[in-house]
Amino acid sequence: MPVTAQYSLIVSMDVEPDKVALFNEVYDTEHIPLIEEVPGVVSVTRLKAEPFQVKVGGEIQDIPLGDGPAYTAIYEIDDPAVLVSDAWEAAVEAGRWSSEVRPFTSNRQFSLKANIGS
Repeated sequence: MPVTAQYSLIVSMDVEPDKVALFNEVYDTEHIPLIEEVPGVVSVTRLKAEPFQVKVGGEIQDIPLGDGPAYTAIYEIDDPAVLVSDAWEAAVEAGRWSSEVRPFTSNRQFSLKANIGS
């Protein structure tokens, strides 16, 4: 699916193994719906890292999981100012995310990308 917003916030993290089911449930049923209500948020997509193979220069290379975070969310937003708005803060602190999930995440990484596509 094409990126339609001007910016993408990419947030990656790991979660403690015994909290994965709670992490996924809260992310899908509470966190994303709350974030999608914030003015300026266009969409949210979740991803999970997997090992894979790629063929480059006639050779197949095995790409392991590596040291990076296993879970990633891509938040398409209209403007970086969305990320410091009161509505954003309220959404990221609401529900069970801040008290029951966030404390069990680690290796959190944030990156903001501007859409340069046509």
